[in-house]
Amino acid sequence: MTRALNVLSKICLFASSFSLVLLVVIFGWLVFGRYVLNVTPTWVEQLSLLLVGYIAFVGSATGVHENSHLGVTLFREMLGSPFCEIASALADLILAAFGIVMMVACLELMRFGWSTNLPMLNIPESFRTLPALLCGGFTCLFAGTRGVLQIIQLFHTADASDERSL
Repeated sequence: MTRALNVLSKICLFASSFSLVLLVVIFGWLVFGRYVLNVTPTWVEQLSLLLVGYIAFVGSATGVHENSHLGVTLFREMLGSPFCEIASALADLILAAFGIVMMVACLELMRFGWSTNLPMLNIPESFRTLPALLCGGFTCLFAGTRGVLQIIQLFHTADASDERSL
């Protein structure tokens, strides 16, 4: 299971990185079109706004998986060994719950925006909400799995120490 999540995280990282490269390329085309061809491609602005969403949200889901996202761990680490592990598992489960809420809210936004097209791109407005929905789902999956595995490990460690004391 961990291997499958690692592969999924790498796919997210690749998609985010590819979006960043595509963003640089289309801005290069914007500069070339505006200053060399004297014809400004108007679709670049809309596509760049769309790509920034994918870069930020899908990339942040990878950060959740790799546990490199922004977090305040000072108080958790001050608790000591058993309480630190419990607080870490609890934080991951809360983060997973946040991911579910984010995913459900974005699903509603996607339904609302499906009938409206993005200007210049002629694709549904919902494609702007899709990266946030994906981020919520991946955050729930990555953090939830890590939280559940930490809880299982805590109970397994507690059972092993009980058997040793007998």
